Amino acid sequence: MRHGKKLNHLGRTNSHRKAMMSNMATSLILHKRITTTLAKAKALRGYVEPILTKSKNDTTHSRRTVFSYLQDKDATNILFREIAEKIANRPGGYTRIIKMENRLGDNAEMAMIELVDYNTVYGTDVAKTEKKSTRRRGGAAKTKTAETAPVAAEAVKAEPVAEAPAVETPEAPAANEENAEKGE
Repeated sequence: MRHGKKLNHLGRTNSHRKAMMSNMATSLILHKRITTTLAKAKALRGYVEPILTKSKNDTTHSRRTVFSYLQDKDATNILFREIAEKIANRPGGYTRIIKMENRLGDNAEMAMIELVDYNTVYGTDVAKTEKKSTRRRGGAAKTKTAETAPVAAEAVKAEPVAEAPAVETPEAPAANEENAEKGE
């Protein structure tokens, strides 16, 4: 019986699947982002996240354990030197899966899996531009009318004030006399 066993076999034998996951994990560590099918990306996430967690503790035992999964010295060194520093404060969730268009040949669901801390596409600069575009789309008519109406009213008020000193100068003492009569 296979109760509780949720491993996706991906239509491969055990040895083939382990070799493929090892190669994909190595590519992910070296290139920080790879494109593959959605099923493989989900399987890779379950394979590579424990390896990334293991890399936070830089001991000989953890290096040997990670090397047994990756079978690549360069990837292991990069993992423990560069990636472990960036993910040191992150409690989990080191990878992100982004769905892409289906593949043309066989219409397979494609996805891009990337390391979250090495994100260059969805950075803070993109988030700032999204906020600006949201402001423009969401309340463009409300914002412009609300902002331009007070500015226009201030501009109208500002123009008579500029001309007013010559005209209002005689009225200013009258206003002062009215205030004096009221006792203010």
